[in-house]
Amino acid sequence: MFITPAFAQTAVPAGASSFATIVQWAPIVLMAAVFYFLLILPQQKQQKKLKAQLSALKRGDKVVTAGGIIGTVKKTTDDATEIDVEIAPNVTVSVLRSTISSVVTAKA
Repeated sequence: MFITPAFAQTAVPAGASSFATIVQWAPIVLMAAVFYFLLILPQQKQQKKLKAQLSALKRGDKVVTAGGIIGTVKKTTDDATEIDVEIAPNVTVSVLRSTISSVVTAKA
């Protein structure tokens, strides 16, 4: 036979403990927690706020599209995916509600 038998290494090397394993994983867990609290959680809050603003859009609100166009909402319905935005006097375009990146001023 050409294959020699391979023997598995022992599960825990001599002198190693579970504390050493915890110390090795601690920086990775700490980095994951920092990423979550500094990056992911604030982004989720911002997305939730924008979604609420988009669902509450009404005539007269000033919005910015993803393309950077600033305009005033002229026509919207609650269940429609498109809204009409006036970008210049007598120039109205229809944009997707999902392409609005922010609401600049909301009409009270």
